[in-house]
Amino acid sequence: MLKRGDQAPDFTLRSLQGEPVSLASLLQKGRLLLGFLKISCPTCQYTFPFIERLRAHNVVSVSQNDLADTRDFNQRFGLTVPTLLDPEREHYPVSNAYGLTHVPTFYLLEPDGLIAQAFSGFSRADLEDVAAAFGAALFRADEKIPALRPG
Repeated sequence: MLKRGDQAPDFTLRSLQGEPVSLASLLQKGRLLLGFLKISCPTCQYTFPFIERLRAHNVVSVSQNDLADTRDFNQRFGLTVPTLLDPEREHYPVSNAYGLTHVPTFYLLEPDGLIAQAFSGFSRADLEDVAAAFGAALFRADEKIPALRPG
């Protein structure tokens, strides 16, 4: 898995609307959170509704599933963040380039493409740090959120 300080590999993936989206175009909008998921992953199902709370910022999910299943997942969990497809039929080229071994995996990228933060699974502290990097709060004070939930 790539780590903090590494250069994020460039890529172009298709959105759910079929449009090509490049890393370079995403980074033009500033700091970027990339979140990799697989729809069958219980930790992804738990985590991504929290990621949705950051939708006003430059956040993109990358699904390792096909278009129909990913659309169903997004609808089921109320996700509206832009989603790209890293297809199994192509052997997950972007997931492999980023060294994924588990999902969910998150990379916070600076506008120059350097990785500012990288982590797998659900980590309340890491997610709070990511939200803070966007000037946002992710969790409400009244929520009982576990510290960790492995992927």
